Amino acid sequence: MAIIRTLAVAILLTLTLSAVAGGIEIREFDDPVLAQRYADLTASMRCPLCENQAIGDSDAPISADMRERVYLLLREGRADSEIVDHMVARFGDYILYNPRLERRTYLLWGLPIGLGVVGCLIVMLIVRARRNASAKALNADERARLDALLERRRSP
Repeated sequence: MAIIRTLAVAILLTLTLSAVAGGIEIREFDDPVLAQRYADLTASMRCPLCENQAIGDSDAPISADMRERVYLLLREGRADSEIVDHMVARFGDYILYNPRLERRTYLLWGLPIGLGVVGCLIVMLIVRARRNASAKALNADERARLDALLERRRSP
């Protein structure tokens, strides 16, 4: 029984130490504003390996490298826009959750708006066509058939 207990404690310690060792490093900042900028920047960039996880939350080695670069650039006194530009130049536009409005991204930004406008136009055309179809006057044959049906209905 004592051996099982010792083995269980050893396994738990191993799991705990491996979880701590694999955790995301903590950065020290003297200025709380820099710490907040670091948190905002690492939350606003996507890990290239993890697809939809911010570099601040990712355990991937590339995210650790990206966090290190952000940390060093902040320590150098770079502005947020300079840091983002540096990271985009190094890792590509994919790391941005909100792509920039540039010539290359017009379709990305404009397609939802364009599809909405086209959808509204199609709905308006369908409504107009139905309205015109229901308001269309009866020709002579249709009027005669309608009168005959109404007459039959009135006389028992």
